[in-house]
Amino acid sequence: MALYAIGDIQGCDTALGVLLEEIGFSADRDRLWFVGDIVNRGPESLQALRRIRALGDAATVVLGNHDLHLLAVACGVSQVRSGDTLAEVLAAPDRGALLDWLLHRPLMHEEPASNLALVHAGLPPQWDMPTARSCAREVERALREDPAGLFQSMYGDEPSRWDDTLGGAERLRFIVNCLTRLRYVDADGRLALHVKGSPRKPQSRHLIPWFEAPGAGWHGARVIFGHWSTLGFLSTPAVVSLDTGCVWGGSLTALRLDDPDAAPVQVGCPGFRVP
Repeated sequence: MALYAIGDIQGCDTALGVLLEEIGFSADRDRLWFVGDIVNRGPESLQALRRIRALGDAATVVLGNHDLHLLAVACGVSQVRSGDTLAEVLAAPDRGALLDWLLHRPLMHEEPASNLALVHAGLPPQWDMPTARSCAREVERALREDPAGLFQSMYGDEPSRWDDTLGGAERLRFIVNCLTRLRYVDADGRLALHVKGSPRKPQSRHLIPWFEAPGAGWHGARVIFGHWSTLGFLSTPAVVSLDTGCVWGGSLTALRLDDPDAAPVQVGCPGFRVP
């Protein structure tokens, strides 16, 4: 039995099908971890949702920012944006089943026996792993109990720094921003959500990739994440980054997690958006 993690699909279901063939995936034998952003920007969000949902227990999916955006639009809280490719999902006859399935995906998944954790974006330096776990569960409960209420207060960049005393909408917004939007923090450990470029770009040089923040409390488990196409593939003892920009004409990447010597498996993508 193999365990593979797969990067951001973003509606590129054809590439996903090719990648699953490339790794020889079998649903009755292997498991897949998806880093989130199953939908949006690419042309096949509906097909990707259907494929992954049909895998049942063979697939573990954490929610990304585009997945949450789809749910917010479906709830009537957010509007479709320029460049969104969600119309086919929203008009599908099985829309209700697909969106309910998506609504019940976690924001963080852990496998303690393998010392692995899965999130879409990142973890702030102030969190240890028990705090990260507890915070993810808070948002998941809010999603299931009052999704519209969560979505109404989800958008925004503040607060930018964690405080144990945060409560209500501000607390939930901060948690969502970390788990689904984070790339950089500043020297004070504040989220720098407006910067999306590579660490090699000039505008990024005064900031710190979240996984390099000094003194971060979350270290322990190896964290698998996506969300950061300009960072690309990265594998260290602490983290694995898997967003290799499929929708932008890059590649879709899988990495076998239960084999420490495994090399990434990548398939090229035609690119449906211009970076």
